[in-house]
Amino acid sequence: MKTILRGMASFLAVGVLSVSLAAQTASVRYDSDIQSRVSQQLTKKQEFRNLQASTEDGIVTLSGRVDLYQQKLDAAKKVRKLDKVQGVRNLIAVRSSAPDAEVQAKLERKLHYDRMGYDNQFNFVDVSVKDGAATLTGATRNDMGRDSAVWIANNMPGVNDVVDNIEVLPVSGFDDRIRISAVRAIYRDPVLGRYAKRSGEADPHCGG
Repeated sequence: MKTILRGMASFLAVGVLSVSLAAQTASVRYDSDIQSRVSQQLTKKQEFRNLQASTEDGIVTLSGRVDLYQQKLDAAKKVRKLDKVQGVRNLIAVRSSAPDAEVQAKLERKLHYDRMGYDNQFNFVDVSVKDGAATLTGATRNDMGRDSAVWIANNMPGVNDVVDNIEVLPVSGFDDRIRISAVRAIYRDPVLGRYAKRSGEADPHCGG
């Protein structure tokens, strides 16, 4: 009986070892294929040509430098879509171009002008920058307003990370009527109206 059990144990051990070796062989084969396709993808765009990639067990590690935080996100997204890729470790660094205070001032200005766009006048987005990381706070009327603010931050030179703490306000026709009425009351006033023209924030619904 003991002899039979030893034989079965040896058989199982050999079977497990064979499966393990086969899995390792397949992994190496896939890693080589993944690595080749990742390299091809990265050389297709000028902004990715200074990036490096390594692949192990289907996990791709990206390193190197890019000019914008959005480029870091785009590189990982592009690689993640490739067949057989199990995950992406994004170690790409974003080049720093200016002190935090300067980056924050430029970003505040961009967000200010974005708020002047059609249907954006009710949004309020604030930003702070520390060690290159931009934190967005405030509220927007819809997802489009929030996405626009995040996109601006992602594409601002000097920003190496973006924290999105913007709240999207619930849909409410009643709230919209209050907002429009308030804007009309303020900016149709003969004294306050000149500030609307100066800031470029006159409500498009105020006409008529």
